[in-house]
Amino acid sequence: MSAPIQVAVLIPVKAFGEAKNRLAPSLDATERAKLARTMAAHVVSCAKPLPVAIVCDDPEVREWGLEAGAEVIWCPGTGLNGAVRSGVDHLRDAGIAQAIVSHGDLPLAGPLAPLGDWPGITLVPDHRNDGTNVIALPCSNNFQFSYGHGSFRRHLAEAQQSRCSLRVLRDLSFGLDIDIPADLAKLAKTENHTDEH
Repeated sequence: MSAPIQVAVLIPVKAFGEAKNRLAPSLDATERAKLARTMAAHVVSCAKPLPVAIVCDDPEVREWGLEAGAEVIWCPGTGLNGAVRSGVDHLRDAGIAQAIVSHGDLPLAGPLAPLGDWPGITLVPDHRNDGTNVIALPCSNNFQFSYGHGSFRRHLAEAQQSRCSLRVLRDLSFGLDIDIPADLAKLAKTENHTDEH
């Protein structure tokens, strides 16, 4: 019987005060910061019982992450792609075999642990099939992260070029990220629908 895969969750978290600027038509700066913090806390809770690492370059986020019981990986000036790569390398060096990289703005997210039960690469696109909300992969894989507009297509091509098995999961609980006012409306509609059942 093979040993269980050692899995950890990596969550890149932007400074709360700088997050979600595209929601400005719907939320003021204080509301956006509060929303960003609330969603990140939810994703951290969804990581249980796996260990969690927060990758960030903001002192407030670092303090928040430590209070949440997460390991904090400090990555100033690297950008999102560099920060995630550094975070995965850090986990690899700590003996973690599989990383689940999850964005922190997934208000409907469920337990993340099942996404780490695949030995290859798992991609979870956003609800527009444009961005990549969750990537689970072996820490030893030299995967080139390429977040930003159209990242799912680039990540899919990157995964197909690797020697790993690949699965793509389309699941609204991980697919709905909050970037623009329309996403807030979709979230409210989804929550109202849930309340009615």
